[in-house]
Amino acid sequence: MTSSVASDAITLLEQAVTRFIDEVPAFKPMKLVVKVELQGRGDTQQFRVELPGPKVTKDIAADAKVMVHMQRAFFNEMAKDAKVADWREAFTYGQAKASGPTQILQLIERVVDKHDERARTRRARH
Repeated sequence: MTSSVASDAITLLEQAVTRFIDEVPAFKPMKLVVKVELQGRGDTQQFRVELPGPKVTKDIAADAKVMVHMQRAFFNEMAKDAKVADWREAFTYGQAKASGPTQILQLIERVVDKHDERARTRRARH
């Protein structure tokens, strides 16, 4: 049973990351390894997400620059159809947590901010 749960998580991670990159294309060329920890009932699953890609594997991701941690049930809901704004809210209110070098986290935040500004400008023009 565990392997199918892990493969489900890999598929969901691939979909969530792909949707995020499609929404914020500036991330497409970014080279980054992210460790994703999904806390379930009694265990934590660890995944390695490599960009560009995404290439997702069930791995400890010792080479990760950024670590993301959240509850598995919350991730399952978010992975279905969350947009960048939903992820931002999750990090803002602590349902998801990210750690790593401040410069990388700030860069990611700036790229998302710029995307939001451009989206607002486009909506204002229409």
